[in-house]
Amino acid sequence: MRLRNIPRAESVLSEHDKVVKDEKTYRGNWGQVFGNSNPIHIEIGMGKGQFLLKLAGRNPQINYIGIERYSSVLLRAVEKYEEEAEEEGALQNIRFVCMDAAEIGEVFSPGEVDRIYLNFSDPWPKKRHAKRRLTSKEFFARYEGVLAEDGRVEFKTDNGDLFRFSLEQVEEAGWKLTACTWDLHHDKEMNAGNVMTEYEEKFSAQGNPIHKLVASRKDSA
Repeated sequence: MRLRNIPRAESVLSEHDKVVKDEKTYRGNWGQVFGNSNPIHIEIGMGKGQFLLKLAGRNPQINYIGIERYSSVLLRAVEKYEEEAEEEGALQNIRFVCMDAAEIGEVFSPGEVDRIYLNFSDPWPKKRHAKRRLTSKEFFARYEGVLAEDGRVEFKTDNGDLFRFSLEQVEEAGWKLTACTWDLHHDKEMNAGNVMTEYEEKFSAQGNPIHKLVASRKDSA
């Protein structure tokens, strides 16, 4: 699907106080951005932001950072933030960053992130593009470089091929598979407290099972 460019996206994002500019300058000092030392959770590829905004509202003791590569997509998340701020008050524990996830190690220092969420990521179906998948062993190596010792990655998708690939990559990366289900919404234990994304609502309404895995760093206890 072709991404529709929104000309005003860049200007809106550059002026918004919850969008972090020059993100690499905060490496190792994200606590200063939030004004506290609370744990940091990030979502890579946050789309329209429903998932992260709900989490931020439920957990004020956690700092959330939404990462999106394309400004036109991130704009939608920022607009949703503004809509909810008018209705329920502005969330102070969330920030947005427009960046390429491959540069995550240049934005966060070792141990600075406690959890990484990957939701309905681009499957990059062609074999030659496997390294671009956010659950490739190459990306797991990047995650290991920023996660706390007991940090973890949570991944959801409706794409069976991508999920099988992801399970293989967890093992190849030397990580520990903490939890796994091929049908999240019918798994009572793993579905407890689940927050759905826009895609998750759409796909599950069509009868597609949602797959989820949780992976922990290879050197975690």
